[in-house]
Amino acid sequence: MSETSSATSSTSRYTGPATTQMSAVLDRGRGPLLPLVLGAVGVVFGDIGTSPLYTLRTVLTAHPGLDVDAPTVLGVVSMIIWLLVSIVTATYVGIITRADNQGEGGILSLAAMIGRKLGRRPRVAGIAIGVAVVGASLFLGDSVITPAISVLSASEGLAVVDPDLAGWAVPISVTVLALLFAVQRRGTSSIGRAFGPIMVLWFSMLAVLGAAWLATDPAILQALSPTWAISLAVRHPLSAFLALGAAVLAVTGAEALYADLGHFGRRPITLGWLAIVFPALVLVYLGQGAMLLQHPDALANPFFRMAPSWALVPLVILATLATVIASQAVISGAFSIVRQAVRLSLLPRVHIVQTSREHGGQIYLPAVNLLLFLGVLALVTGFGTSDRLASAYGLAVTGTLVLELTLFLVFARGVWHWHWWRVMLMAVGIGGLELALFAANLPKILAGGWLPVLISASVCLVMFTWQRGSRITFGRRHELEGPIGALVDEVHSGGIDRVPGVAVYPHGDLATTPLALRASLEFTHALHEHVVIVAMKTVGVPHVPDRERIAIDHLVDTDDGIVQLVCRVGFNDSQDVPAALRLAAGTAPELDFDPAEATYVLSVFRIEPGDLTGAQAWPRWQRRLFRVLERLSTNRTQAFHLPPERTIVMGAEVQV
Repeated sequence: MSETSSATSSTSRYTGPATTQMSAVLDRGRGPLLPLVLGAVGVVFGDIGTSPLYTLRTVLTAHPGLDVDAPTVLGVVSMIIWLLVSIVTATYVGIITRADNQGEGGILSLAAMIGRKLGRRPRVAGIAIGVAVVGASLFLGDSVITPAISVLSASEGLAVVDPDLAGWAVPISVTVLALLFAVQRRGTSSIGRAFGPIMVLWFSMLAVLGAAWLATDPAILQALSPTWAISLAVRHPLSAFLALGAAVLAVTGAEALYADLGHFGRRPITLGWLAIVFPALVLVYLGQGAMLLQHPDALANPFFRMAPSWALVPLVILATLATVIASQAVISGAFSIVRQAVRLSLLPRVHIVQTSREHGGQIYLPAVNLLLFLGVLALVTGFGTSDRLASAYGLAVTGTLVLELTLFLVFARGVWHWHWWRVMLMAVGIGGLELALFAANLPKILAGGWLPVLISASVCLVMFTWQRGSRITFGRRHELEGPIGALVDEVHSGGIDRVPGVAVYPHGDLATTPLALRASLEFTHALHEHVVIVAMKTVGVPHVPDRERIAIDHLVDTDDGIVQLVCRVGFNDSQDVPAALRLAAGTAPELDFDPAEATYVLSVFRIEPGDLTGAQAWPRWQRRLFRVLERLSTNRTQAFHLPPERTIVMGAEVQV
C-alpha cells in the first residue's frame, strides 16, 4: 500500500540541512540551454516530427469522395497546417505547458495541482482525478500504438526502393523496436544526446525536401490561408469530416509533449518547436502538396516520392531512425504518467530507476518498458501494415486532447482566475475543434479503433480498482492499528522493558500505531530504547526541497524515546527512508544515530480472500484483481531503500 499520510501535528517544525543524496533531484531549469534543446528535439518531438511519413496519404484516402485535385490538395494541406498552428503551437506550446506542476507536465500532474490548489472544493478535485485517470489511460493506450505505426511506416519505404523488399518491413520493424526498448535503461538524457543530432538532421531533411518542391510550384503557398480548409468543408462536408479524423495524425505527439515536460523543461521545448520543428513541418507539408499538384499518382507514398532516386536508401535509413525516436516521446511520457499514478495511489508500487542526477523527471520503469514492448510487438505482427494500424490510431489521442483541455480550463478559471469570457473563448474555439477531431475518429471504432479503447479501459479498470481497494483496506488497517496516543500512554505508564538500539518503523498514518510496533509489544513486551516512526507524506507537487521536507513530533513532553518523523516528498521524489533520517540527523536526541546501524521494522498488511458487506461490498472479480495487484507491487524494502540485512517484517492480515 502507498505510504502516505495526511495528518499533521501542532508541535511539528521543519528543519534539515540541504546536503543529502536526496538533492539529486534538482531544479529542471538548470543546465546549459543548447543541450536541453537538442535533447528535447531528440525525444519530445519524435512522434509529431515523423507524421509527414503517413499523414497526407492517409487524409487524402480517408474517403473515396476526395479527388487529388488542386482545391482538395490545398484544402487538406491547409487543414493540416492550421491544426499544427491552433492545437500544438497556440494551445500546447503557448498556453498549456505554462500549467506545469513544479516543472512536471501531464494530465495526472495537472489534476494533482488542481486538487492541491482547490482543496477547499473536494468535489471538483475528485472529478479532476477521475477525468485525469481516463486521460492517462488513453495516453497509455496511445503509447502502445505510436511505436508500432511509426516504425512500420518507415520500414515500408523499402517497397519504394524495391517492391520485392516489402516483405521485410515487419521483421525489420520488430528488430528495430527490440533495440529501442533495450536501450531505455540508459535514460532519456543519454538517449536524447544520441537522438538529438539525428532528429536535427531529420528536420533539416524535411525542410530541404519541402522547400525544393515548394520552389517548383509556389501556388501551394495559398494553403497557408485557412479559407481553403473551410472551402473543402463546405464543398465536401462528409469527406472533409472523415479527412479531419485522419488529419489528427499530424498533431499526435502534442499530448506527449506535455507529458514529457518534466524531462527537459518548458523553455527548451518551446525553442525546439518554434526554431526547428514547426518550420520544418510546414515546409514538408507544403512540399508534399506541391508535388501532388504536379504528380497526383504519387499519392501511394508521397513522402518517399519527394526524394530523388539516389537519395531513397539514405532517406529510408534516416526515416527508420527518426521513427525509432518518435517512439521515444511516448515511451518517456508513459514512464512519467505511471510514476505520477503510483505516487497518487492510483497504481500499485513499481520499481523506478532514476537515470539522471540533474533532472528528476528522467526515469526508467522496467515493468512498464516490458509491457509496452510486448504490446507493440503484438500490434506490429498482428496488423502488419501502417495503413491497417492507422484505422486504430487517433481515438486515444483526440480523447486525451479533449480531457486535458477540460482540466486546463478548470485550472485556468480556478487557479489562474481567468475571466469567464476567456475560458469560454478557448472552450468554444479550441475545445470545439478538438471535439470535432474526436467525433471524426469515432467511425474508426469498428475498423480497429476498439483496440486503444480496450487498452485504455483496462488501464482505467486497474486504476479505479486499486484506488477503491486502497481506500477500503486503509480503513480496515486503521481499525487494527489503533490510536498512537494509547501506545504512548502505555509506554509512559511503565511496565515495558526497553532494550538498547534504534528501531525505525515506516508508517503511513500518524494518528495510528504501526502494526509491527503493536505486534512487537504483544509478543515481547519490550521496546527499543529509541523508536522512530517515519511517515512518507506524498504531497501534490513533483519535488519538495530538502529544507522543507522534515517535520519532527515528540508526541509527549517527557523523554520517552519515541519520536515521529514526517518526510514530505513530491510524486517525483524518492521515498528513501534512510536518506530522510540523514536529513533529520541532529534535530532531536532520538535522531542522533547512523541510519546504517538502525533496525528497520516493516508492517505487512497481508490481503486475503474474504467477503465484504454493506458500503464496502464490491464485485468478487474486482476484489481478486486488487489482490493480484497487491501481490505484484514492488517490495516495500526496495521502495523505501531499506537495507535488507537490517529489515524485519511483521504485521497482520485483512480479508478483501
